Formats: sequence, structure tokens, C-alpha cells
Amino acid sequence: MQPETADLQHPAQPEDERWMRHALALAARAEAAGEVPVGAVLVADGEVLAEGWNLSICQHDATAHAEVMALRQAGIRRQNYRLLETTLYVTLEPCVMCAGALVHARIGRLVYGASDLKTGAVRSVFALLNDPRHNHQVAVTAGVLADACSQQLSAFFARRRAEKKAARLAARSQSASE
Repeated sequence: MQPETADLQHPAQPEDERWMRHALALAARAEAAGEVPVGAVLVADGEVLAEGWNLSICQHDATAHAEVMALRQAGIRRQNYRLLETTLYVTLEPCVMCAGALVHARIGRLVYGASDLKTGAVRSVFALLNDPRHNHQVAVTAGVLADACSQQLSAFFARRRAEKKAARLAARSQSASE
């Protein structure tokens, strides 16, 4: 039996859309590198503390998600893994690994765009950030620029499916002509 989780949904703040647009631009960098377009920006006192975008494919590293990349950069910059009083903006609801990293880093607030109905670990599939068994709770604001974030991901996967289909057709055509 799972314990009740506190729903710490916080209302959007005026600067949330600005920072989510920044995260969307970082996601575009991931896509340009052939990665799933997810971007993250960690903000402290109204300033960028760190940025990240998916690099798992390029770096051959399953842990190189946008959130983890931003946390790594911020930890080095602050010389401390605890990133108190920060807000992380990410275009896609974090997975289990990333949600756990946010708790361990003591992120104050998470703002995400698109929900992840397959692997989301904030609300969609799991509710890890606000499990009362953790010694730290992360405030959450969900759905900021959700349509733009979802569209960026949907367009990427549609294009990838079309490219794979074209490659299969080309391979069939090639083998038929031989």
C-alpha cells in the first residue's frame, strides 16, 4: 500500500513562461544533436544557474537526461550537490531517475511543460517528488506551455517515424533492384 502523497501543486508565476521558453530553446539544441528534445534550465534568484538538454545518445550515457545535466552543472558551479532555493524548468515531466535526483539535490520547485503518460514520475505514472517518506518535498507547477512542449516532442517523434519508414522503403527498393 502506498502512502498518501501531498499534492504540492503551486500556481504558475509570472516568470514561468519566460523560463520555459528558455528550456524549449535548449530542447531544440538536443534535437539538433539527434537527441529527444528535452531541455532544462535551473534558476536561482532570477538568474540562470545551469542548463541542460538530453545527451544520452551522444554521450552513450543513460543518465544524461536534461535535468541531470543541469544538476551536474549547477553542483559544479556551486561546489555543492544541494541546490536549495532553486527552480528547475523542464519541458517534459521528469522520469523516476530525474525525480529522485531532484529530491536528493533539494530543488525547491519544479516547473514542467508536457506530462509524460508513459514514464512520468511526478504525477502521470508515479508521484515521487511529494512522497512523505522523503526528507525533502519539491513544490510542483505542471503544464506551463504544455502545448508547445508537447508539440515539440510530437513533431520530433513523427519525423523520426517518417525517417525510419523511408529508410525501410529505400532498403526494400534497393534489395528488389539487386
